Amino acid sequence: MARKRTVPTPLLTFTRVGRLREAVNDFTTRSPSRFAILVFGSLVLLFTLLFSLPAASATRSWTPLADAFFTAMSVICVTGLSTVNMATHWSWFGDVLVVVGVQIGAVGVLTLASILGLVISRRLGLRAKLVAASDSNPLRVHHGPVAEGQAVRLGDIGNLLLTVIVSLFVIEAGLAVLLCVRMLFDGIALSEAVTHSIYYSAMSFTNTGFTPNELGLGRFANDHWFLTILMLGVFLGSLGFPVIFALRRHLWRPRQWSLHVKLTLITTIILIFVGAAVFVALEYDNPLTFGKLDAGSTAYQSVFLSMMTRSGGFSTIDISDLNGSSLLVADMLMFVGGGSASTAGGIKVTTLAVLVLAAWAEARGRLDITAFGRRIPGDVVRVAISVFFWGATIVAISTIVLLQITKEPLDRVLFDVISGFGTVGLSTGLAEDLPTAGKYVLALTMFMGRVGTVTLAAAVASTSNGRLFRRPEERPIVG
Repeated sequence: MARKRTVPTPLLTFTRVGRLREAVNDFTTRSPSRFAILVFGSLVLLFTLLFSLPAASATRSWTPLADAFFTAMSVICVTGLSTVNMATHWSWFGDVLVVVGVQIGAVGVLTLASILGLVISRRLGLRAKLVAASDSNPLRVHHGPVAEGQAVRLGDIGNLLLTVIVSLFVIEAGLAVLLCVRMLFDGIALSEAVTHSIYYSAMSFTNTGFTPNELGLGRFANDHWFLTILMLGVFLGSLGFPVIFALRRHLWRPRQWSLHVKLTLITTIILIFVGAAVFVALEYDNPLTFGKLDAGSTAYQSVFLSMMTRSGGFSTIDISDLNGSSLLVADMLMFVGGGSASTAGGIKVTTLAVLVLAAWAEARGRLDITAFGRRIPGDVVRVAISVFFWGATIVAISTIVLLQITKEPLDRVLFDVISGFGTVGLSTGLAEDLPTAGKYVLALTMFMGRVGTVTLAAAVASTSNGRLFRRPEERPIVG
């Protein structure tokens, strides 16, 4: 009688691990958007558990689930909104969780997914490169060809991932050194200067906006050196890793910059200074904000406010003291946000640029949408319209729900909702006073804003099959 052959336990274990690795790798490359959402959702749940632990709070008590969940969502989504006092509620362990969490969240949805996939699969094949490339160009998530010369080439994806990690730590380290030196000049103790400079540098480059001081930036409100360093960090973080990657290679050769790099830089600079000019016009006579400042300080603080409303989240004034007109302008800037594949949120500056160029081409009767000698294809315009529409829909639904829950004025609710969607972190004070149901609603708004409307749409439609036919054309009356 023949003996039954048995598989050695180590070999069996190895086979199971290999199968699990292959299954995860297949899911990662076949459905990167859903995998990215799964990763971010899992991280939020993990950090919710950690933030709720007694060791994370300064009083060594359990943090309520709603507050722990909201903080975890705000940290992983690099938003900056909070329902507790971030400077006094958390222990050193809680502060470490905050700093580590924003580093993880700042990497990006699909970039994080691709890095995890690389760790699991131990290789970066073609499909894995496409996953990583989807963060540098969301159009790759959709079916259809993508001009590699207008984005980060697939052969450079490994270098792009390296740029993400290196720039994250190198830029933050440089910012921390500058901030530490400034704090030491201000007479702050060495230990506090070191810890707070690391905290501030992480919050500025990741565009989060948390502060380790109980009064926020109040002690640095008139320190232009300190505020300028924060603005530098926010600006670099809001550009996006593909732009940093391109500037690292072709900083002094603008002709070799891609259209994406040019649109990102130009639109960002325009929004900063136009926003600052509008804030000067609207707030120069407001005694609660800029009314008591001289002309130079008013101009500087307006630039700082314009920069921070686009995603930075730091503030030297009480946002609730702004005029209603200024709050509306801030809403617009927050809704736009920063650059694609950046630490900033919003619908992204290139989305706005494409929509403006499309409207300008239509007004001039041009069939082609062009910029800097390049033609922008129609599928890019359709994606831009979709991003704008779904972003506006998320903001509208969240605002209606929170208005019903809180019974607060529209301008306050709308501001905090857009701040959550755009992962900005500025608040009129509404977030701290939210009831439990409102905390969950605003937390989900932050999640949808950070994950991105393109990623959400691609996750839903990733299994849909392309049609092999086209229906008859008919033109409805528009306008």
